[in-house]
This record gives sequence, structure tokens and C-alpha cells, in this order.
Amino acid sequence: MAFGQYNRYATQGRAIDQAQFDEGLRQHMLRVYNYMTVGLVITGLIAFFGSSSQALVAAVFGTPLKWVVMLAPLAFIMVISFNFHKMASGTLQMLFWAFCALMGLSMMSVFLVFTGESIARVFFITAATFAAASLYGYTTKADLTKFGAFMFMGLIGIVIASIVNIFLGSSALQFAVSVIGVIVFTGLTAWDTQNIKEQYAEGWGEESNNKLAVMGALSLYLNFINLFQMLLQLLGQREE
Repeated sequence: MAFGQYNRYATQGRAIDQAQFDEGLRQHMLRVYNYMTVGLVITGLIAFFGSSSQALVAAVFGTPLKWVVMLAPLAFIMVISFNFHKMASGTLQMLFWAFCALMGLSMMSVFLVFTGESIARVFFITAATFAAASLYGYTTKADLTKFGAFMFMGLIGIVIASIVNIFLGSSALQFAVSVIGVIVFTGLTAWDTQNIKEQYAEGWGEESNNKLAVMGALSLYLNFINLFQMLLQLLGQREE
């Protein structure tokens, strides 16, 4: 798959100007990264300041509300994934911000378990790893479709192993899940980035491109958060 020649997406009576397309793609990717970054900021601020409130921590983790905080993000992902075609771009964007806010509540535990210094260190390691993987996905001429399918299978394995480890409580299994998780989410970042380009290249309209930008931001956001959590399990220093 060579992204240098997009005229293959042209239809009868509709030629694609390469320079115009390249500029549109850059703007689209910038929008995706901006949405993702704002989402991470929302999550981080809520997690940081929320963890400083004993009342909020007690309400979230000391009551049945914790199940809502744990399961609501999954419900949001399902609603967004299955219905984004029907939604207006504004509605989809608001759901994305709400999802990021809920993730902030669930991520409060990070600031309760790990030291602030190690959280900052792992965040920058995650950012560097994510940037390298996303840059590769954006620039490579190789088709990552089969690679992405393999990474998705790895993701399913991680989910199953994580559920099993809830009952086993095995530190060795947790270590293995974290190592494999770093590989999987790094690979998915590259694949998702290329997939975002491919979707844009199919020539959707402005409304659809706006929605695709939100969906692309969601996929990259999830990769970043999961990569951060996996690296934190490996490199984070716990509070004594």
C-alpha cells in the first residue's frame, strides 16, 4: 500500500489533487492528535485532582459506585463504536469528552498507588514510545493490516489473561501480561495510525471526516492509556 499515490481513490468526474489531499490529510491527523491530547489532559487533571480529595476517593472506591466507574467507560466505547455512524459529529465529540472524564475517575487509583515521580517518568516514556510507533505508522509504505490483526489477537489474549489473573493474583502472570501488553499496544498504535490515514483516503465528506477524527482519537487515546498502564506496572514505583 503506497500512500504517495492517492489518485486510485478518484472516481469518474472526480480527480484528487495530490497537494490538496496531502494538506487535508495533515489537517485531519492534526485534528486527531489534538482531540487525543485534550482527552488525555481531561483524564489526567481529573485523576490528579480527584485523587487529592479524600471524599471523592472514598465515594468512588469505597462504595458500589466503583463498579459504575469501572464499567461505564466500556459502555461508552460500545455505544460510540456501534452508533457513531448515526450520530452527529458534535454528539460524538461530547461522548468522547465524557468518556475521558470517566476514565479520569478510574485512573485516580494510579496516583494513590504509585509515586508522583515514577508516574511522570513513565508518562514521558509512554509519550516517546507512542510518538515513535505513531510516526512509523504514518510514514511506512508497508501494509500493516495483517500485523494489526495479529496485534488484535494479542489484545484478546491480554484481556483473557487479565481476567484470569483477577482470581489467581499471580505476579508472574501480571508481569507477562504487562510485557506483552507493551508490545501489543505499541503495535496497535502504528496500525491504528495507518488505518486513520486509510480511512481518510477513502474520500469521505466533511461531516464524516469530523467523526472519523473523533474515532481515530479514541483509538489512539486507548492505546496510549493502556500502554501507560502496562509500562507503569513494569517501571512504576509504588507508594510505601
